[in-house]
Amino acid sequence: MKKKQQSSSFYQMIWRWHFYAGVIVAPFLFILAFSGGIYLFKPQIEGFLYSEYTTIEEKETDYLPYSAQAESLHMSYPDATISSVKISDQTEATEFLVDNNGVGSSIFVNPYSGDITGIVNNEEKVTEIVKRLHSELWIAGTIGNRMVELAACWGIILLITGLYIWWPRSKKAIWGTFLPRLNKKGRVFWRDLHAVPAFWLSGSVFILIATGLPWTGVLGPTIQSIATAPEYAYSFSDKPKSITLTEDIVDEVPWANQALPVPSSHQHHYLPLSIDEAIDLFEGKEIQKPYTVSMPQGELGVYTASHMNQPKDLATLHMDQYSGVLLTDVRYDDFSFGAKLVESGIALHEGRLFGWFNQFLGLLTCIGLMGIIGTSYVIWRKRAPKGSVGAPKRSKDKKTTWIVFSIMFGFGVLMPLVGFSLIVLLLFDFIIRPIVQKKKHSNRTRYSA
Repeated sequence: MKKKQQSSSFYQMIWRWHFYAGVIVAPFLFILAFSGGIYLFKPQIEGFLYSEYTTIEEKETDYLPYSAQAESLHMSYPDATISSVKISDQTEATEFLVDNNGVGSSIFVNPYSGDITGIVNNEEKVTEIVKRLHSELWIAGTIGNRMVELAACWGIILLITGLYIWWPRSKKAIWGTFLPRLNKKGRVFWRDLHAVPAFWLSGSVFILIATGLPWTGVLGPTIQSIATAPEYAYSFSDKPKSITLTEDIVDEVPWANQALPVPSSHQHHYLPLSIDEAIDLFEGKEIQKPYTVSMPQGELGVYTASHMNQPKDLATLHMDQYSGVLLTDVRYDDFSFGAKLVESGIALHEGRLFGWFNQFLGLLTCIGLMGIIGTSYVIWRKRAPKGSVGAPKRSKDKKTTWIVFSIMFGFGVLMPLVGFSLIVLLLFDFIIRPIVQKKKHSNRTRYSA
């Protein structure tokens, strides 16, 4: 009997933490799922919205050198500073990323005529707006990023505690466990619509959350330590002593190469290479298209070529802007096993690992997650007494309480932001909430008197 009571008490405690996890992160997870489901289709969205800028008709004239295209750009936008150019096939307009009077923009140039086909403020791109919502919840900077990380970490706890609550106590419990009881009404109906899809989608939701963690501000750097560049990445020259990282100077770079130190160019009385010469040299290095070439920044800056589409083709190359000597060449094959795993996970998260089917599975997971969150809200409102939060009661079994607390403490150690939020939750649960309840009780007593 005591064993049964302990099991029931343990279930009650897990349910309580599942409830609190839901209260903390459900709204944020809904936003992340919604924005993530849209961002999965970035190539199709941008292809549709900016097709009038990118689509060109090939003319009988030759393909213009990139320097000539840049000259044409400067004739129309003399104050624009080119930061990078995207190298793709020759069937669409060339996209130059520029700083135009302090505004980051994409300027599209017809590579046959040199005509400007369009200009887009990068911050106003639909996909960039969605990306900011997804990565910062529209709260720019550290606070937004930390809130996203907190939601993701608590999302993992939601999954684990939810699976424990879902776990069938009876071996014959197929309905309500693996299949929803659609013939039922009320809380049972909504509970099944919540729990059953959550079980079937738990694996894909976990993968979706876990593959997003490398971008976070607290756990991300820890994960990044797995993917430090190997020493032989600098076989072309001495390891750079600068603290400038590749992510600081390149618009698009593979995650594993973001912390790659940038080497310096050596002047040696050379004239700088033209953009055409630099691209010709990069072309000889077998980089898969599309790739981005970033311009040197200052006299000691370097040309950088970066491909970040399919994981197996990932590459980041730094080239001396004067001699054309390759200073750094780090590719997917150079990554550690952990970095390869993370890069593949990121590609899966962004829907580019295995084409449209990857996008479809990601969209299905996002829609399913939004549905699970929506049904949880209905269950909560149906269960919670009027004027009450409706949290499951605390267990009176001290042993069970300490066991569950130890488990949660373990989560807090693995995920630091969870640990911080646990302290806040415990303060609320053991100090603030009792004070509020006591005040409500005293008010009722006074009014009844």
